[in-house]
Amino acid sequence: MHSLIAVAVGGLLGFGYYRLVGCSTGTCPITSNPWISTFYGAAMGFLISHS
Repeated sequence: MHSLIAVAVGGLLGFGYYRLVGCSTGTCPITSNPWISTFYGAAMGFLISHS
């Protein structure tokens, strides 16, 4: 259960980073796509919850 919460929070933070900071040129590999930034945030949440 703890891992699911961490993944959800990480995904929300990743999407929030895309919306608030983002990448205006579209050349940033992580922040130019909302799906990638959300997945990256969720993966970071998972890794942090397992450390």
